[in-house]
Amino acid sequence: MSWAHIDELDRIEISDGFVWRPVRRRFDIRAFGVNAYTALEAGSPIVETHTESQLGHEEIYLVLRGRARFTVDGNEHELGAGELVFVSDPSLQRGAVAVDEDTVVLALGGKPGAPYEISAWEAMFAAVPAANREDWDEAVRIHEEALRKRPDHPALLYNLACMEARGGRHLDALLHLQRAVELDSKWAAYAQRDSDFAAIRGEPGFP
Repeated sequence: MSWAHIDELDRIEISDGFVWRPVRRRFDIRAFGVNAYTALEAGSPIVETHTESQLGHEEIYLVLRGRARFTVDGNEHELGAGELVFVSDPSLQRGAVAVDEDTVVLALGGKPGAPYEISAWEAMFAAVPAANREDWDEAVRIHEEALRKRPDHPALLYNLACMEARGGRHLDALLHLQRAVELDSKWAAYAQRDSDFAAIRGEPGFP
């Protein structure tokens, strides 16, 4: 058995303006997806605007503390502590902003009828602190660990290549980028305008 207070969890600021509190990763939960989110300040995002179309997840959100204003399919709902909102349709756009500064939202999700699989975005979020302090070895390690479980995930390969290029591992970056593009050609267009690849953009074989 393990336990922790929500405020003891890692506090990882994401570029979209919200703060990720990794619950699943903290406890190494394998059966379902669960994470918490806090805000930088009142009025800032607390749940990023997104759909679950790619993953096919149902999601439920529980406000643990404070108040949050959710927008689901264009409709606003303000929730306080103890209130929940369930989004069964993966295609619906959802997101939330914090009404109170100390708001905390817990999110749980999964794909109906399918075994739970750890989402690739989790490793990308987890690597943010290392990338911010330019600890490229640690950022690469986090991605490599995720790829051992999902070796041909194009987004993970692409993000790994970004970290490697920034860390001076140019050949590794080029090979992983090429593999990402081989699996999903959309990453070639991203690479053309991604500043992470400035050091290798002129290399033969760059997409």
